[in-house]
Amino acid sequence: MTATLEAAAAVRPSEITAAANERPGLARLTRVELRKMADTRAGFCLLVTTAFVTVAVVALMLIFAEPADQTFANLFAMTLFPTGILLPILGILSVTSEWTQRTALTTFALVPNRSRVAMAKTLAATVLAIGSIVAGLAAAAAGTLVAGALDGAAGSWSLTGGAIGYATLFNFLNVMIGLAFGMLLMNSAVAIVLYFVLPMAWSALGGIIAALETPAEWLDTSRTFAPLVEDAMTSGAWARLGTSVALWVVLPFAAGLFRLLRREVA
Repeated sequence: MTATLEAAAAVRPSEITAAANERPGLARLTRVELRKMADTRAGFCLLVTTAFVTVAVVALMLIFAEPADQTFANLFAMTLFPTGILLPILGILSVTSEWTQRTALTTFALVPNRSRVAMAKTLAATVLAIGSIVAGLAAAAAGTLVAGALDGAAGSWSLTGGAIGYATLFNFLNVMIGLAFGMLLMNSAVAIVLYFVLPMAWSALGGIIAALETPAEWLDTSRTFAPLVEDAMTSGAWARLGTSVALWVVLPFAAGLFRLLRREVA
């Protein structure tokens, strides 16, 4: 008991104050944001649904695709579609849940520098994108093993490192679109609806109105993101991708960050 009291007395008040005022590191904030993505019922269900649909897509390829098409590259490419659709919703919820679940007051009280919170959410989205690629590779590898065992004409393992890099960028950009929409709108329902409606409307108009055909080639993400999945990036494809990213990621993210830094927490 005496030793405990002496040790406590040896701690200077200034040291206690410094420890209390020490801000959490960016790595710790990123881990917190990742945990928050799965803490809510909606986030957890989305992660489970994404994993289930990814496995289901591979299973459907094994059932209905021709043996020659049941390759590691094709199976992996198919896993990108469910993640490209569902992960952006998780990106939206990672921001909007701060306001709908009323955790913004706690978050910004513990981390007053809101730009660090935004950075942590961005890094968490990056980790999520990489994790989804790892899961997709695992599902595709399992499917390739099954395909090779069932039919000797299937089961090719050819896959370039560039294809994996493009796929990672594809998932990252999709998650970032969701994150940007969430920061800009800060309302789950509105952000999710607009995330689906605006690109679909733009794609439909580009296919119907001849005058919008050329702009759609540069601004329709369903077109500009396709070469990433197909491992067919060229200089022109990069230019069109960059233009669409500026419209759908950079602009809403910048506007959303501006709003996040200045919105009053009620």
